[in-house]
Amino acid sequence: MADPKEQPKWGTTLSKFFIVPQRWILAIMGFFAIFNAYTMRVCLSQAITVLVVKKNYSAAHESEAICEPDDESSPTAREGGSYEWSEEKQGLILASFYIGYIVTHVPGGILADKFGGKWTLSLGILATAFFTVVTPVCIVEGGSDALIVLRVLMGLGEGTTFPALSVLLASWVPASERGMLGALVLGGGQVGSIAGNLLSGIILDSMDWPYVFYFFGILAIVWFIIFTVLCFSSPYTHPFIKPSEREFLAQEIPPKDKNQPKTPWKAIFTNVPMYALISAQIGHDWGFYIMVSYLPKYMADVLRFSIKSNGLYSSLPYVTMWIMSLVSGCVADQMIKRNWMNTTNTRKVMTALAAFGPAVFMVAASYAGCDRALVVTCFTICMGLMGTYYAGMKLTPLDLSPNYAGTLMAITNGIGALTGVISPYLVGVMTPNASMMEWRIVFWLAFAVLCATAVVYCIWASGEVQTFNDGTNSNKKPEAK
Repeated sequence: MADPKEQPKWGTTLSKFFIVPQRWILAIMGFFAIFNAYTMRVCLSQAITVLVVKKNYSAAHESEAICEPDDESSPTAREGGSYEWSEEKQGLILASFYIGYIVTHVPGGILADKFGGKWTLSLGILATAFFTVVTPVCIVEGGSDALIVLRVLMGLGEGTTFPALSVLLASWVPASERGMLGALVLGGGQVGSIAGNLLSGIILDSMDWPYVFYFFGILAIVWFIIFTVLCFSSPYTHPFIKPSEREFLAQEIPPKDKNQPKTPWKAIFTNVPMYALISAQIGHDWGFYIMVSYLPKYMADVLRFSIKSNGLYSSLPYVTMWIMSLVSGCVADQMIKRNWMNTTNTRKVMTALAAFGPAVFMVAASYAGCDRALVVTCFTICMGLMGTYYAGMKLTPLDLSPNYAGTLMAITNGIGALTGVISPYLVGVMTPNASMMEWRIVFWLAFAVLCATAVVYCIWASGEVQTFNDGTNSNKKPEAK
C-alpha cells in the first residue's frame, strides 16, 4: 500500500505553484472531458439539418400542423443539403453512436477499476476526437452507410468516459464533497450540449458544415494534452499534489488494496438496489437521448426555426439543466451533512424530480402548438428539472460501492445506453412526416417510460454501501455478534 506521505522532492516544489487543490483540478478537467464528449456527440444533430434535402412543407398535409417559418427565416436560411436521407435513415444515423457506446462500457469500467481512470478516460476521448475530425471526409466519400460505421466507432471511444470518471471521482472526491464535485463534473454534459448546439448553429450560419466537426475534434485533442500532463489516477500517484491535501485524502479515502478481490459479479447482479438503479438509468436515458438527438430537428422541422435561432434555442434548455445540476448537488450535500435526510432518501427525491417533472413538461411542449416561446419554455423547464438527476441516481454507484464504482457505472450506463440505440431510431420510425401529432405520441411514450422507471427506483433504491463492496459475493449482511 502506498504511503501518502511519500512524494518526490521535485513534486513538492511544483506543488507550491498550484493554488487550487488537485481534486478540484481533476474535477474541472473531468468536466471538460464530458464537455468534449457531448459536443462531439451532439454536433451532428445540428449539422444533419443542413446536410439533408430540405423538407417539402408545401406538400405536407394541413392536419400535420407544421408551423410557419419564424421571423428570422430568409429564403436561404433553411436551405437543405444534397443527401436524401429519410427520417428513418436519420434516426439510424443518430442512434448508431450508441451501438459502439454500449460495447466499451463494461470493459472500460473493469480497466479503470484495475489500472486507474486516467488513460482509460483520455485515450477514449482522443479516439472520439480523431473520428470527429474525419467525419466530413467520411460523409462526402461514403455517404450514410460510412457515417453509420464511423458513429459506431465514435461510440466505442466514448463508452469509457463515464466508467473511468466514476473511478476517478471515487479515488479523489471525499463523500462530503461528492454531490458538489460530482455535479460539477457531470454537468459537463449539459454545458457540452449547450456549446454543441449554440456554436454549431453559429458555425453553420457563417461557414461550411465540415468546420463544425473540425472545431470540436481539435478542441478535444487540446484537452487530451492538458489532461495527461495535469491529472493522475489517484492522489498516491500524483507527483505534485500538496502534502496537506495528500494526507487529507488519505484519511477521507483510504488507498485501495492492491490485492482487491475479483469483481463480485454474482452479488452485483442479484442486488435489488442495483436493479432499481438500472431502472432509473433506462428511464432517464430514454428521455434524455431523445432530447439530445432530436431537439434541434424538432426546432427545425416542426417549429421551423432558422439555423442561427435553432442553435440558440436548442441550447437554452441545457443552460437551465447545468445550473440545476450544480444547485441540486450543493443542496443534496447539505441535506445529507445536516441530517435533514439520509443519503438514500436524498437520492430518491432528486431522481423523482428528474423524472416526473420532465415527463410532464415534455408532453406539455407538444400541446403548446406553434407558440415558440411557450414550447421553448416547456423544454427549458423539462431539461432544468432533469438536471437534479446528477445529484440523484447518477451518484448512486459511488454510494453503493466505492471500490467497484467504475464497474457499476459501466453496467448501468451501458444498459441505459441501449435506449440511445432504440429511442432515436424509434423516433425516426414514428415521425416519418416530422409532424406535431406524431411528435406528441413520442412524448407521451417518453412520459410513460420516465414515470414507470422512476417509481421502481423510489421504492427499491439505496444510498448505503453494499456488502459486495468488500468483494463478498453475497448480498447478505453479516450477523451482529
